[in-house]
Amino acid sequence: MERGAATAAAALGCALRSPSPSASPAPRWPPLHRCPRRGPPGPPRSLLPPARRFRPLDMKKGHSRNSPKTFSSSGHSGVRLNNEGLVNDRLLIDCGEDQDCVLGGIVALGKFDALHIGHRELAMHASKAGTPFLLSFVGMAEVLGWTYRPPIVAHCDRKRVLSSWAPYCRNVVPLEYQVEFSKVRSLSPRQFVERLSKDLRIKGVVAGENYRFGYKASGDATELVKLCEEFGLSAFIVRSVMDTAKRSLNGFSGAINSSDKGQVSSSRVRHALAMGDMEYVSELLGRKHRLLLMVNQHCLHEKKSIVLPNSCMLNMPPAEGLYENCDLVNGGYLGPCRVIINSDTIIIEMKDDNSLSLNPIQEVQLGIEFG
Repeated sequence: MERGAATAAAALGCALRSPSPSASPAPRWPPLHRCPRRGPPGPPRSLLPPARRFRPLDMKKGHSRNSPKTFSSSGHSGVRLNNEGLVNDRLLIDCGEDQDCVLGGIVALGKFDALHIGHRELAMHASKAGTPFLLSFVGMAEVLGWTYRPPIVAHCDRKRVLSSWAPYCRNVVPLEYQVEFSKVRSLSPRQFVERLSKDLRIKGVVAGENYRFGYKASGDATELVKLCEEFGLSAFIVRSVMDTAKRSLNGFSGAINSSDKGQVSSSRVRHALAMGDMEYVSELLGRKHRLLLMVNQHCLHEKKSIVLPNSCMLNMPPAEGLYENCDLVNGGYLGPCRVIINSDTIIIEMKDDNSLSLNPIQEVQLGIEFG
């Protein structure tokens, strides 16, 4: 017990000490893409229901299906915005002044917090009509005064998840662009669709049947279809993917919020993580949940184990407890492990003969996949 306490105490200091230069050999782990710590500010399953089609969408022709591809319209020439105010108030925060990153594409609308199977269904239907994009809204918590919650998917892990959707999206990897919520919050439903049409010059939209938009969420899916027709856009409304697992959440199986009608949702994923039911989480996500950690040399203590402070986590962990069937990844596969999550530390213990390198490293990203 004394040794464990000492180890955990040493780990808690990992975020406070900077690694010192060393002449030791180079680390055995491969170089990794750094993920900044974010603080507050097979085929589709047969169980998925069909979508209701409101207006036909033109199919994109000529796409090779031999290998996964990503698409971006940023190389296309487009009409520059004439109004300098619109340039400064551009919708896409991760696109250039021309705002032509989604030009001519089919845009799926939503928050896309968990990137669960319901979100994947939207991307799949978008890919049937053309080049698929995800248009997500960020900064809602800050604007609306919500309590900060860690993301379900780490920001730097979202491209990996979207890449795994290629087999469902006609071998195309959907790209995601973000809209600052504060820039669209005051727009009426009509103004919002008008900006999608005139500023982003998209070809059509895909949304869930419960989608709300416009000031104070005054617009619904029916109004979205009408406005898209008015502005010459195609609209595709997709029925919700229902949660068929029927697991109990926090001791009851009822609705978890006012908008819960039994559909797969990011709220259900959060509840399942809070309960530590990783099998249920995997069913909702359509993949294993991956917890990302940023660690440095001071967090590596023993040959086959690591003790880290919870401050190293980049996204939402499951509930406190012991998790046996886990895998440790670091760009590549490192091996099976067991994970113990406590109130202030996370302990990773390797199960096989693979050892964790103690060579000096500046910073490394580790991922835990929960089986």
